[in-house]
Amino acid sequence: MDIELLFKAFILGIIEGLTEFLPVSSTGHLIIAGSLLGYTDEQSKVFKIVIQLAAILAICWDYRARLMHVVSGLNKDPDARRFSGHIMLAFLPAAVLGVMFHSTIKFYLFNPITVAGALIAGGLVILYLEKRAYHPRIHEVDQMSWQVSLKVGFAQAMAMFPGVSRSGATIMGGLIFGLSRKTAAEFSFFLAIPTMLAATFYDVYRNWDLLRLEDLPVFAVGFVASFFSAMLAVRAFIHYVSSHSFVPFAWYRIVFGSIVLATAYFGWIDWSDA
Repeated sequence: MDIELLFKAFILGIIEGLTEFLPVSSTGHLIIAGSLLGYTDEQSKVFKIVIQLAAILAICWDYRARLMHVVSGLNKDPDARRFSGHIMLAFLPAAVLGVMFHSTIKFYLFNPITVAGALIAGGLVILYLEKRAYHPRIHEVDQMSWQVSLKVGFAQAMAMFPGVSRSGATIMGGLIFGLSRKTAAEFSFFLAIPTMLAATFYDVYRNWDLLRLEDLPVFAVGFVASFFSAMLAVRAFIHYVSSHSFVPFAWYRIVFGSIVLATAYFGWIDWSDA
């Protein structure tokens, strides 16, 4: 058993779990961290799919009561049908555009330099939006209209560009369209479930030939690390956004992206093999 590979899996699993639902881009962090750790081979493609699934399941577990209530009430509860309708409507833009451009985006844009630029640009956008005066009128997901759900869905689709951040685009889009901070964050979590499940199974289908039984220990370590770190991150994030802005995340993105670009410019790190 390769101890070094297990250590890499553990580190990447924690990174995925901590960043998946924060407005900092988990995909961007995995691309950069994977390059630094030298884990960019064919196995790593499937590994990243597995740890992403773990983060999704962490959300499902944390919100299991709400999800079970919705599922059990689909036949008789108008609120449950409305809630699921909002989620599926917001999911559509990313689903359609993802099928159309998934391969092209992965081929041309999945590299640390592109990610660093997107991290900086996204941080500047967050700083700009945080300077605006917000007057939230939607304090529960059930209060959303179908127009707002669709608009948030298009905001999420922007995160197909690696480094933008799916949660960041969804949350900031939610704020622009009238959601409170806590509601925007929770809607982002719920919307992540169909979006990330669809992306995960699509990637598994496309990379099925790369699955190998001998990789199970590596995948298991990353899966467990991602699951528990995602659970902790989500709980802390919900508590934080109830009374704080997203400015610290914006500055983190700008500083992190700038460091990556600086290391490339001065030749301190060769990112060409990422």
